[in-house]
Amino acid sequence: MPARRHPSSLGVGGLTMALRHAVLAVLLDGEYSGYQLAKIFDVSFSNFWYAVPQQLYAELAKLERAGLIAGRQVIQHDRPNKRLFTVTPAGLAELAAFAAVPSKPSSIREDLLVMVQAVDRLDPAPVIAQLEERAGIAAAKVELFDRTLRQLRGDLTEETFLRESDQIGPYLTCLRGRRFEQENREWCEWVAALLRARAPVPG
Repeated sequence: MPARRHPSSLGVGGLTMALRHAVLAVLLDGEYSGYQLAKIFDVSFSNFWYAVPQQLYAELAKLERAGLIAGRQVIQHDRPNKRLFTVTPAGLAELAAFAAVPSKPSSIREDLLVMVQAVDRLDPAPVIAQLEERAGIAAAKVELFDRTLRQLRGDLTEETFLRESDQIGPYLTCLRGRRFEQENREWCEWVAALLRARAPVPG
């Protein structure tokens, strides 16, 4: 279960693996408000980058001051006005520089694995319960990724979409998220069943 990278993670060659790169990558797809950006992170990005809305709004302000994105005010008569943001040429150059730096493998840092590591000296029942709960959460995420993937490819088959679409990056990251959550579900269910089978039968 790979750990999520934090905005302070350092990359190679002096560049910082920061929230800014994730935000810029999302804005490559179109013009979005801060609210829309938060929704995209919650659904599509949460499998590999976590950020709360407050962090995203603050990052948008920093990126605009740095000239990496441009914002425009949209007047709305029936609701509060909003700002929409797009990537500037400088922002695209920032992403290109980031993509040229070798990525660092992520490492596992998962509290549930610590519990499983120690289960031989613990009452397994609470650990089993948490494994089963985590399996249910992973299954729900798999369904969410399946819906997102269907929306992205429309009426095309996956093979056709991946061969012919002019925008496959979001689809590929969703596929990675789905596989990650599917493996989480299978592993948690398997370990929970194993521990339950090994538990002593009450006298």
